[in-house]
Amino acid sequence: MLYINGEWKQAQSGKTVPVKNPATGEVIQHVAYGGELETRQAIASAKEAFDGWKGKTGKERGAFLERIAENMRRERDNIAEAVTREMGKPLAEATGEVQLAIEYVEWYAEEAKRVYGDVIPASHENKRLMVFREPVGVVAAITPWNFPVAMITRKLAPALAAGCSFVLKPALETPVSAVKVIECFHEAGLPRGVANLVIGPAQEIGAELTRNPDVRKITFTGSTEVGKKLIRQSADTVKKVSMELGGHAPFIVFADADLDEAVEGVMQTKFRNCGQTCISTNRIYVEDSVADDFGEKLARRVASLTIGDGMQEGTDVGPLINQSAVEKVQDHIEDAIQKKGKILCGGRPTTVEGLSGHFFEPTVIHNASDEMKIAREETFGPVAPIFTFHGIDDLAKKVNHPEYGLAAYFYTKNVDRAFQTVSKLEYGIIGVNDPRPVVVQAPFGGVKESGIGREGGTSGILEFLEEKFVSFRMT
Repeated sequence: MLYINGEWKQAQSGKTVPVKNPATGEVIQHVAYGGELETRQAIASAKEAFDGWKGKTGKERGAFLERIAENMRRERDNIAEAVTREMGKPLAEATGEVQLAIEYVEWYAEEAKRVYGDVIPASHENKRLMVFREPVGVVAAITPWNFPVAMITRKLAPALAAGCSFVLKPALETPVSAVKVIECFHEAGLPRGVANLVIGPAQEIGAELTRNPDVRKITFTGSTEVGKKLIRQSADTVKKVSMELGGHAPFIVFADADLDEAVEGVMQTKFRNCGQTCISTNRIYVEDSVADDFGEKLARRVASLTIGDGMQEGTDVGPLINQSAVEKVQDHIEDAIQKKGKILCGGRPTTVEGLSGHFFEPTVIHNASDEMKIAREETFGPVAPIFTFHGIDDLAKKVNHPEYGLAAYFYTKNVDRAFQTVSKLEYGIIGVNDPRPVVVQAPFGGVKESGIGREGGTSGILEFLEEKFVSFRMT
């Protein structure tokens, strides 16, 4: 179903599309398939509702968000199950994602009351200078399939807290979980038109969202290629944009690190969600004196992972999202082998008894080099290539990617080396001996072609506000 102006609707054409479970191949549901017409209706609805929503106090908007969080807590298990069936991640991971999504709503329920302005010291005795922060307007949010719930609330909770109305376009692979989240918004009693959901073809809906002058802000999570296209399309109406784009995260292991802890760090940053996260480790740099030992430890740990349906207890790694993803991972591995990479474990597509999903063996590659595709392109799959370096100066020449700069991780026990490394890394998020640096109260985002703007924390709500400067001359 589509959600427009406070009502659940079918597409005017009556068209629906199937949503398939990537672990089993079965159709789990058919959803309405709208397009340009429904998107225009949703935008018009959001515009009509904007002034009324903007006019509410921060405390009032926060109360709505608290009700949304309460609804999502009540439906947590149902939403998590929808995530697993749609995109394959183990149910425990999906449950953790829904909990994170709830925490974003709770955080911004409080931040709604804390949108402060400024009083600036005047340069003239008869002037008073003030800055007001006001909501930007109608927001269009385009969210990905790999974190289909958390990315919705990380965008829409601050938008609502700031006083914006919105139109949400979720990924076609994962619309069912988006519907369940918007049901929680609806049941919170939001005024008609404040929240809108359209499902349909990305190009058609995206074109309308970017060219329509009533949309004043685009927030997108997805590939760098698509992000660039959305920026170009938004230029004609000079929209405000936030882009959380591709990543190519390095994971660095210095010789003085606890290798067992570093291995567990890789397990969390590389094989979570089958390697299908924007902050997933894509390159592992190990100081040469411990590289062989680290590779053996990592390969043993990776080989112990259980592959299967995310709904089955004991599954560590679910399927890739589709066959194209399998082919890309296989291409990167074959390229690495041709360029003298050594497979320590995994390396092939695989099957799971009774299932027809898109499964791939978790893989560790030793002797990786800069000539390999995996050193330059985002793999988005369960492949861990190990590169080596000799000292921090050698590392500095290798670790910063020419295009990407989203997340990086490193392990060391030396405090001086830690601060030196932080200063050399060109990334927006850095985990020092920490494989899980992302929290709701901190900014999330990258540099270079990994994105524009920040989500989460105080920074996240500022993305949905405009500053209005007032110079008041007293007579």
